[in-house]
Amino acid sequence: MTDAYKATVIQKYQEKKAIIGILGLGYVGLPLMLRYNEIGFSVLGIDIDADKVTKLNKGESYIEHIPSGKIATARNSGFEATSDFNRASECDALILCVPTPLNKYREPDISFVVNTTEAIKPFLRKGHIVSLESTTYPGTTEEELLPRLQEGGLVVGKDIFLVYSPEREDPGNPDFETRTIPKVIGGHTAACLEVGISLYEQAIDRVVPVSSAKAAEMTKLLENIHRAVNIGLVNEMKVVADKMGIDIHEVIHAAATKPFGFVPYYPGPGLGGHCIPIDPFYLTWKAREYGLNTRFIELAGEVNSSMPDYVVNKVLLALNERKKSIKGSRILVLGIAYKKNVDDMRESPSVMIMEKLRDLGAEIAYSDTHVPVFPKMREHHFDLSSTPLTEENLKACDCVVLATDHDRFDYDLIRTHSSLIVDSRGKYLVPEGHIVKA
Repeated sequence: MTDAYKATVIQKYQEKKAIIGILGLGYVGLPLMLRYNEIGFSVLGIDIDADKVTKLNKGESYIEHIPSGKIATARNSGFEATSDFNRASECDALILCVPTPLNKYREPDISFVVNTTEAIKPFLRKGHIVSLESTTYPGTTEEELLPRLQEGGLVVGKDIFLVYSPEREDPGNPDFETRTIPKVIGGHTAACLEVGISLYEQAIDRVVPVSSAKAAEMTKLLENIHRAVNIGLVNEMKVVADKMGIDIHEVIHAAATKPFGFVPYYPGPGLGGHCIPIDPFYLTWKAREYGLNTRFIELAGEVNSSMPDYVVNKVLLALNERKKSIKGSRILVLGIAYKKNVDDMRESPSVMIMEKLRDLGAEIAYSDTHVPVFPKMREHHFDLSSTPLTEENLKACDCVVLATDHDRFDYDLIRTHSSLIVDSRGKYLVPEGHIVKA
């Protein structure tokens, strides 16, 4: 590869003449598509979910915090969605934003990454850049993508380019958007990195290059393991504080007044979402290949994984104090998304709490206007719709479990008309006889 050829490829992005292909149109891929479309690039979205493709091509959104108006505007300015992977050949950049879940053994499942790479492999051509954004273990880009991309004779770093640039979306956070969140990027070669920077610097305010794809992969894991470990710490301290009759939320608020050396993290009913409960296990799994045990990380995982049981036990004890059995009790779970103000259900601890209570014989209902109907999920099954939050419905329940603290909830209404509240989010700081902290 000559410098002149590389410069030609880079110029295509600088002049916004490149066609951007986004593979996977979920919470990561869809905002990225909108950003590239907004600044004048032609964007093609590819997704295996035919229903998503149909909705997008009608100008409709399926993610609550992304308005349909934005999708319609993108459609009117050239965006198109398809399930046809053959059309990858039309794109200059192929950005993979596909899921990387864990299997039932808590081991990495990178089948979506591998299958997507296999699907685009026949359509690779000279000048293509492939960027993986899915969270994964260090080495995935070089061990899984690199050999597959080179099977047809194209050489990475010479004919085509390969980078890893982890997503950093925070759905529902109004303070940040795709453009303003700095973008870490690592390339397989120096040339890959240069082309990758030219791809992302058009759309993102700040691009942060690192020395390799592995370093970028590890960066993403460190970010989320940092959160998981600190949340595990504060969840453990919550249990200790509760035994001592201390409100951990009061302690956190007081500690947060220190202007240095302390960052507040808050306890809850467990970890949810597509990153924080999953990413630590990617590193612990890969570390075993090197004969290492990540005891600190695994301990935090154990603590966080125990929180739904902790909340359920609090419900059992609270009902018992009121001479009620869990079996047959009517329990209303408030908030079933994994965090406040979003409709994302992935790994939601609320659902685990619902299942555990149902298995103990409770009659379960939920209220969450972000999730009007309980969705089809691979591992969790409820035939339920959101219960309106009214005085009558609250009074009809034996216990209300505050699992996700959406801003839409009327907390005064809940406090006034519920006979028993188990609060796992620390919304009710003033002690009252019918409120139990969990």
